[in-house]
Amino acid sequence: MAKQAVYDVLIIGGGVSGTALLYQLARFTDLKRIALLEKYSDVATVNSHGRNNSQTLHCGDIETNYSLDKAREVQRTARMLVNFSLGLPDHDQWLFKHSKMVIGVGEQEGQFLRQRYETFSADFPAMRFILRDEIAGLEHHVIKGRKEAINAIAILNEYTTVNFADLSKAFVQQAQAVKGKQVELALNTYAGKISRAGKDFQVETNKGCYRARFVVVCAGGHSLLFAHQMGHGLNYSCLPMAGSFYYVPKLLQGKVYTVQNDKLPFAAIHGDPDILVEDKSRLGPTALMTPVLERYNIKTLPEFLRVLRLDLDVMRVMWDLFKVRDIRNYIFKNMLFEVPLVRRRLFLQDARKIIPDLQLKDLEFASRVGGVRPVMIDKQARKLHMGEAKIDTGEGIIFNMTPSPGATSCLGNAEGDLRIIADYLGCQIDEAAFAEILLGEDRQSLSNKNIA
Repeated sequence: MAKQAVYDVLIIGGGVSGTALLYQLARFTDLKRIALLEKYSDVATVNSHGRNNSQTLHCGDIETNYSLDKAREVQRTARMLVNFSLGLPDHDQWLFKHSKMVIGVGEQEGQFLRQRYETFSADFPAMRFILRDEIAGLEHHVIKGRKEAINAIAILNEYTTVNFADLSKAFVQQAQAVKGKQVELALNTYAGKISRAGKDFQVETNKGCYRARFVVVCAGGHSLLFAHQMGHGLNYSCLPMAGSFYYVPKLLQGKVYTVQNDKLPFAAIHGDPDILVEDKSRLGPTALMTPVLERYNIKTLPEFLRVLRLDLDVMRVMWDLFKVRDIRNYIFKNMLFEVPLVRRRLFLQDARKIIPDLQLKDLEFASRVGGVRPVMIDKQARKLHMGEAKIDTGEGIIFNMTPSPGATSCLGNAEGDLRIIADYLGCQIDEAAFAEILLGEDRQSLSNKNIA
């Protein structure tokens, strides 16, 4: 049946980003009619599902590719997620504490971490700079069999791990619990064409048409496909990067990261406890260009071809990447990581940077684990866009392609959309409630900002 009523905001995509926005709009604005369309039978079944990401709450402290300014930004949005969760009695279903560290192997990496600690520790007081013996006390298998010099930046007794699928469900529950509002979750609802309908937008679905004053598309690489169909973001192409993981016995107690190679635009290998597989540690991710917008879903191949928009500009960007030796070698090696007969032996060498005495018999490819991150190609600038990718048209529709850094930023990115929507529709934001529930210790800075 066609939907006759006009929603204030319609969200397409029920991952952690879309559900975070649903929650913020319901809880902190005076908008009355909000809907979220999700094509699958539940929210968070694609990249927000625990099997398809590293389940990490990125806080900016051990991610060595972040500048101090970026780390502060990430720290704020991570605190928002923790503050939201701790306000609910069942938060222990999706929010967990583990130790975490980033290790510096060898003199060069060790000196890098020393300098980073001196620069970052004032903003991250929980940081500890530790040496071999303390590392061994926390992570015995990181030291066992290791001959190289090693140090680490460690953080203890903080929240580090999130089941983003359960978090997404909590966002929906909290949104629908707000009294006096219509907050609709439409599952098994496939969004097709989006078009203008007077001052509003019309979204055609398999269950009829939805109309809304504002539309936000939070559908990963599919968001760019929607944008292209409406003539937006034509300077972007999408390069889906798939991440695979490997299981080992539970040899790690917490999260162990390695120093990022600044010549590579992809994540460095890390080890994590797996909250879905309690007797295993998970190592990865690898990085592989893949011709689908959803991992292991060949039906998204035609959609990938349409959103790639292969032309000379895209080919030039790819050629520029392959000209860099480190990137070229990394791409070829990660392709081999997917070949069944050789992948375990090849990955073992990388895995031993974290667990030196790891044996081949203990390494298992994690079948059908790992998602897809849409990396945007900016054809005008001729470079990859590795951070948050958003197209705000200024016309009442936003396309969100990828969050940065991943699912951690769901509430921070939702706040950005919330304020764009409020400006466009003229609705009110309950700033006091927003500060109390999400900002926590940032409340005073918000007060000072409002006074200024």
